[in-house]
Parts: sequence; structure tokens; C-alpha cells
Amino acid sequence: MDHVYTVTQINLYIKDMFARDYALNRIYVKGEVSNCKYHTSGHIYFTLKDSKGQMACVMFAGQRSGLAFRLQEGQSVIVLGSISVYERDGKYQMYAREILLDGAGVLYQKFEELKKQLESEGLFRQEFKKPIKQYPKTVGIVTAKTGAAIQDMINVTTRRNPYVQLILYPAIVQGASAAASIVKGIKYLESYGVDTIIVGRGGGSIEDLWAFNEEVVAREIFSCKTPVISAVGHETDTTIADYVADLRAPTPSAAAELVTGDIRDFLDDIRAYERTLQFHMRQKVQLARNQYRQYQLKLEHASPLYQVNQKRQYLMERENRLQYLIKQRVLEKRHQLAILTERMKGLSPLDKLSKGYAIVTDEEQNVIRSVEQLSAGDLVTIEMMDGDVMASVMSTQSRRRE
Repeated sequence: MDHVYTVTQINLYIKDMFARDYALNRIYVKGEVSNCKYHTSGHIYFTLKDSKGQMACVMFAGQRSGLAFRLQEGQSVIVLGSISVYERDGKYQMYAREILLDGAGVLYQKFEELKKQLESEGLFRQEFKKPIKQYPKTVGIVTAKTGAAIQDMINVTTRRNPYVQLILYPAIVQGASAAASIVKGIKYLESYGVDTIIVGRGGGSIEDLWAFNEEVVAREIFSCKTPVISAVGHETDTTIADYVADLRAPTPSAAAELVTGDIRDFLDDIRAYERTLQFHMRQKVQLARNQYRQYQLKLEHASPLYQVNQKRQYLMERENRLQYLIKQRVLEKRHQLAILTERMKGLSPLDKLSKGYAIVTDEEQNVIRSVEQLSAGDLVTIEMMDGDVMASVMSTQSRRRE
């Protein structure tokens, strides 16, 4: 009775034995998933089983990066982790760090390792992505010469832009020689001088698509100076080529959509540009015409002929003004003359003569104003209204006032 142990001591002892076993600290276990539960804490609890046994497993929330898919009942998986004892229940369980689908498990592991390596080297960085031409003249395609993929790309391209020339390099896209064939196709099309290269194939399993996960293919796509579009499998399929390529298309037909702009949209744009250009040209022409008229008017105003005509017009206006003033002046003087004439009528000798008066002059035409200027026998001329009378003075008689 001296060596009696508690349950906790035994469980801790067994746990320590598990911890000391190197093989149990990093082990791959294959089995079928059952009783899978995603806890609100982020932990995943499930059971691995085969035809003869089962094992409790847990993947803590901190290890979820090692799971690239959603764990579901009935999946055949390979779990990488460690085996230890959960001392509270006295049961051993597996603590999962990575979970891969069985069959593709090794390939998935290689996929993740290569992905991490190339990503660390910067092959996936956005600044290395080359722009894709919207309206390329030539498009190179690296894929199998038979199958739905090439037919889909031909149909889409013909529908969207029949003027694009498609150049097919009939590559092997599955099997041991596929990677080398794809690399050769990319090199050939780049040397040919196409505007864009599409690398892809139809859907399939990870084994079928594995050529597009090969390192040589990834590095060739990255080093290619021609923009490369990756179009491998279906929308849910992802390959290393998708990460390295300048653009990833979910399907081959989608790649054809992306690489060939719709010619109808292009023609609509051209017509819109044409209308805009015509509008601005009309605006420019009208502006030029207005400026021409302004310059023409300025030139006419500055020309010697215009200046002469202006001076001539000014002189004509001044001449007309002067004539008008002269006429006004003449009329004014005539009016003044008429007034003076009326005033002078009473002082006019002729007017006096018309009233019976006469003018007497001597032989020397001197006007006789007094009888004292005459003597008997002098000859005088008497000027009357209607004629003259020659007379001889017989005598003179003065009427002097006393």
C-alpha cells in the first residue's frame, strides 16, 4: 500500500510518456471524419475512424490556418499532429495541426509548400503584374488541341471580336510531360510576338491539374515578358499558375471574355468619340469664323481706304452742314434786309418822288437845296418820278422866316 497513486498522477505519467515519444509528436493519421463539430470558440472537434477503430481529435482555433477546406462528415483525410492524453478524462486524443484530403493529401502538402516558397520570393506580388491589352491583335493559347476549353475560347472570341487572331500551341496539359510541354508553349508564343498568352485547360481533380502547380511552370509564367492569363479548371479550382499569372480567369471561356474586348462596345466608343470630335470641331470652326470676322472688321477699320472713306464721309457731312448754315445765314440776312428795306422806304428819294416831290440839280449835277443857290437865267434839271425836266430860272423868291 506504500505505492498508491491518484488517477491524476497516472494520467499525467501517461501523458509524459506520450510527450517523450518523438513519433507521437509529429505523426500523420489517415481516417474518415465523423462527429465533426465547429465550436463557437473556433475549435473543431471530430473523430477519425476506420473499419476497426476510432480516435478523438481536436484542432484548436490557433491551428485553423492548417485547414484549407471545410471539414465535413464522411471525408477521408490525412491529419498531421501530435497524440497526447487529456488528463481530465484519462483519454488520449490527437491534436491536429494540418488536415489534408486523402488521396490528394500529399499533393496538397506539396502545393502549400511551393505556394509559401514562391510567395516568400515575391512571385505573387501585385507590382509585378503586367497590364492586359483591352483590344489585342493576336492571342496565344497554351492548351490541348482537343477538348471543350479551346472550343469555348474560340467561340467566345469569335463572338466578341472576330478580328482577333488566335494562335494555338497544342500542349500536353496532363501527365508527367505536361509541365515541360506548357513551358515550351509559353516560350514559343512569347517569341512569336503575341499580345497576350492564355494558359489553361478544363476542370478536373488536383492530380489532373497538377501540371499547373509545377514550379517550372510558375517560374516560366513569372519570367514571361508577355502578359499571361491563367485559366485552369473551374471557378473553384486554384493552382500556383493562378497566383503567378498577371491575371487569373475562373474558366477558359472567362479568359477569352477578359482578353477580348467586345468589338461592339469598341465601335460604340468610336462613334461616341466621332460625335464628340465633330461637335468640338464645329465649335472650333465657329469660333474661328467669329475671330475671322472680328479681325476682318479691325483690318477694315485700320485700312487706308476705310480711313479715306471715313474722312470723305466726315467732309461730306461738314459740307452739308456748312451749306445748311449758309442757307440759314442767307435767309436770316434776307429777312433782316426785308425789315431794313421796309424801314428805308420812308427815307427813299424815289418814295418821296412818288408822292409829288422832285429833285432839282444845277448844270453840274449839284442838288439845289436852297433858292439862294440859284439866280435868274440859271439852267436846272428837275428830276421827277417818271422823268426829268430841263428849265430855266426866271426869278427866285426866298421864304425866310422872320
